[in-house]
Order: sequence, then C-alpha cells, then structure tokens
Amino acid sequence: MRRQHKLWGVIALTGALAIAISGCSATGGSNGGTDKPAETKTADYNPQPRENLKQGGEVNFAINEVPPMMNPFNGDGSADTQRLTSWYMPQVFLMDPDGTVKPNPAYLDKYDIATKDGKTVVTMKVNDKAVWNDGTPIDWTAFETTWKDNNGSNEAFKANATDGYKDIESVTKGATDKDVIVTFKSEFAWPQMPFLTGILHPKVNTPEAYNDAYNGNPHPEWGAGPYKVANYDANGQKMSFEPNEKWWGDKPLLDKVTFTGMDRSAALNAFKNGEVDQVETASADAINQVKGVKDAVVYRAQQTAKTVLMLDSDKPQLKDIKVRQAFFMAIDIKQQEKVAWNGLNYTEPAAGSLNLYSFQKGYKDSFKTAGLKFDAAAAKKMLDDAGWKTGSDGIREKDGVKLTVTYPVFSDSPIQAALAKSLQQQEKAVGIDVKIDTRAPANFSTDLTTKNWDAVSLRFTDSDPFGPAWFCQLYCSDSQLNLSGTSTPAIDEKIKKDVESQPTAEKWTEASMKLEPEIIKETWGVIPLYNGPSIYTAKKGLANLTPEPYVGLDLYGVTPVENVGWEK
Repeated sequence: MRRQHKLWGVIALTGALAIAISGCSATGGSNGGTDKPAETKTADYNPQPRENLKQGGEVNFAINEVPPMMNPFNGDGSADTQRLTSWYMPQVFLMDPDGTVKPNPAYLDKYDIATKDGKTVVTMKVNDKAVWNDGTPIDWTAFETTWKDNNGSNEAFKANATDGYKDIESVTKGATDKDVIVTFKSEFAWPQMPFLTGILHPKVNTPEAYNDAYNGNPHPEWGAGPYKVANYDANGQKMSFEPNEKWWGDKPLLDKVTFTGMDRSAALNAFKNGEVDQVETASADAINQVKGVKDAVVYRAQQTAKTVLMLDSDKPQLKDIKVRQAFFMAIDIKQQEKVAWNGLNYTEPAAGSLNLYSFQKGYKDSFKTAGLKFDAAAAKKMLDDAGWKTGSDGIREKDGVKLTVTYPVFSDSPIQAALAKSLQQQEKAVGIDVKIDTRAPANFSTDLTTKNWDAVSLRFTDSDPFGPAWFCQLYCSDSQLNLSGTSTPAIDEKIKKDVESQPTAEKWTEASMKLEPEIIKETWGVIPLYNGPSIYTAKKGLANLTPEPYVGLDLYGVTPVENVGWEK
C-alpha cells in the first residue's frame, strides 16, 4: 500500500477520480461544465524558487485520512501514510516531474552508480550534519536497517514491498560511518529503486518496532527533516507539523502545517469557509462548488494513478476464477468512465496495464490481450458453467446460496455513489447481487487490510516512473498489496525467472509486459478501470504544491517540503 518513489500507494476513492490528463491553472475556477476542454499540461503545481516566497505563515490541508499506521514501509500503511511522513522523515532523494532522480543535497554529499565485478554498486556519502531527532547521526546503519527490514529475508517484517531491496547483496560501511556502500547481487536494472521512499531509523530493526511501534504512534524521535511532529491524533483525524530546531538545511518557510482527515463534502466546505487552503476538485460538481471562492486557483495535472477494481478470491462465492472473470466482463468500463468524468469533457486511452501507462515506452494493453471486454452474454455463460443458476428474482444461486458481493464505498461523493449504482446495475444484468455499503473514509485502511469486503474499488498511485520494477509487488503471492489472494508460488517463480533476471530496464520492461497478460488469465483478481486527471483548487499564492509522493499535481515529482510556502 500504494507511492518518494517507492512503490504503489493505495488510497480510498473520494470525490476525485483518478485520470491521466493534465491541466492549466485558472483563477476563480474552471470550465468544469462547459464543452470546451481545459488547457492541459503535464505538471501544474505553481513551482517557485525560495526567493519568491515569504518566511512564515500557516497552511492547512485536507487529507483522506490520518491513518493509524505511520510506518510508510509497512504493508498496513497507505498513500496517506507516505504523504504525512514526508513532512517529518528524511527525503533522501528528490525527483523532477519527469521522474529524474536526484540526491537531496541536504542528506547526501555524494551519490554514484557503477558496475564492479559484474555487480551494480551504489556509493553514497551522507551529509555530516544529518541527524535523527533523537540525536543519532544519520549514517550507513540507517540504510542497512532499511534494507534488512524490507528485503523479505525475515517474513516477520510486514513489508509492503521487497522489490529492489531483495536484489541487494549487502549494505556496508565505507571509509567512515557516513560512507554507504550498497552492493547488488548482480547487475541490477533499477538501482535507483531502493531508498527513494526514504530510510528508517536504525532502532526500527525488529519486527515489533517495524510492525507495531508505529501503530497509533508516529515516533517523532525517529524522524528527521525540516519539520517535526507537533500533534498527532488519529482518532480526531488531525496531524500538524512545526519547524524542527534540529534541522541543518534550508529553513522551512512555514510556521505550521496541518492535515485534517475529512470526506469530500467536508473538505469542499472547509475550503469554502477558509479552513483549508487546498482541496481536491476532480469533478465538475466539485469545481463548481468552489468557483466562487475569492482568490481560488484551479490546477490540473496529469495523474500517475489507476482506479482499480479488486475481488477477494478467499470469499466462498469468488473462489472460482470463472465467477471472477464473469464479474469483470459484466462491467461496461466506458459507462463507468462517463459517470466518472461527467462534465469534464475528457477521454483517455484504455488503462490496459497495472505495469505502465499508455504514454510510457513499452506499454501494451495486457488486459485486452488476456480477454477482458464488456460482454454480458459471455459473463452469463461463465456463471452458468460455474454452476450458478438464475433464481426467480434474477439473482443467481448455487447450493441455496445467493451470488451476493459486498462492495464498500468510502466516500459521500455523489460521483462515487453513481459509480457504485452503475456497477450494481451492470452486475445485476448477469445475475450478481452487489450490496453497496457506504462507510466513513477513516475506516478505509483498516477495512482494506482486514479484507472487510468482497469487491473493492480503490486507487493505485504510482510515485515513480519505474512501473515494471514493481512487478512483484503487483502480482507476487506474498505481496501486501495483492489483496485479491489470486497469485501462486508458480507465478512468483515465473516473475523471478522471466522478469527479475533481466539485466537492463528495457529488457525487464519487455519481459514484464509479456508476462502480465499470462498472469491475468491465471488469476482474474484485479482490473484497472481508468486513470484520470489530478485537479486541485488552492488559495492564490500557495506555491510548490503537492511536494510529497502519491499526490498528483507534479506528476512523478518529489520536492523539498521546506520549500512549500506563500508567494511574497
């Protein structure tokens, strides 16, 4: 769960739908309900140099939830976990919107990638001033701990991804404690993958510390950076940050940063009332609600996210792969798109892969190749073949049990309600009874990880351009993100043999795109529905928006949180 560059982050669907367009800014609102498409651009986050910004001021952000799990590496963490921890844990690496990785000079004085004796070797020198909040120097031991916790060698660590880490042979000390040497087991196609999300304090070196200590406790003493935790209240859905007196880099511009967990309608009202300074407005209705707010600016950016639909194969009615495939083939994705983008005058190519976006080199429509299409007649036949017969009420039955699927919606958004009803109608047409269960957004993380659902729609957000590098996180049987329960050890072996053995990024990408449709045919556990635009409305003058991973105004960008501030 869902992602600085790390993996995929997972976030509940709110009023904003995932898409892959981009946009311009327009003072006072947008053309949300008109026929003329908004002008678009790849990234749109009001980038400003520090000299254009003033010292001081506060910013209040709305967030889907302030989650209980505050370890961003842990499988129970979410995209919101990563977003929040970016403000008080090390941003060792930064990224340009196009995905170019750069060492953060506040943390690393040197960074080099080389090949030695047939192995990829990364050497780093940590800034002498870099220190954890408890006074422990940031040195090679943090990188070693992060590697050991996440490499999968000890299954007691509930890591959300082992990709990259499992390919490292050793993390050792160089000439001094500040010198880090990372040696991979062989030539590795994606050496920039590990540590892009950050590093962990060396005290987080046991499963208990990794899995349990961060549950309900952000452990500010294990943080480091320009801001420190001022308040954390998961029950009250509040988290705030203040400048860190132990920070050694550029002075943070803001006096206080506050995140409040709230649903779509509450966030929109909070923005209209001046209680938050930025709100997600990825629907014509949402844009129209805030267009009258004084000094409001609409930002539109291409989003690296996919709205997906997942089925839990551990549930009795969904164990049969024919039932799962039939469920997916009953869905008219074009109709879902019309509902999602109503009033935005937007279209996009099919989101045919969990691996790559259509605008990326090497992309192919894996799900089309695997046989995904809207075909109600074929879905009915599959259900017939699986032994589910239509009852007098139109709902299928087998052994006296109705074919019922519980589908939670973690939002009060009218768009999400309409999407759920559309899905319900489409499934009813083939004899599947979808029970819509509206729940509070704050329940999302817990309900998702405990699999308190039969089918669930959520958003996978990709925080780096290396999609194929995270192939195992998507499809391996032990992945904390693969909650469909459909993968197998045999698939794991195929991924290891056919994909992860490739020596270059190009060959790795080609192999992953070849294997993806084969895995889909064997599993039918999750499908992508669409991507989508990232649209936010912010107060005029707020600059360097969405500096964290998994937030979409700067595409793949990760920028220093200390540079968020108000224009002079």
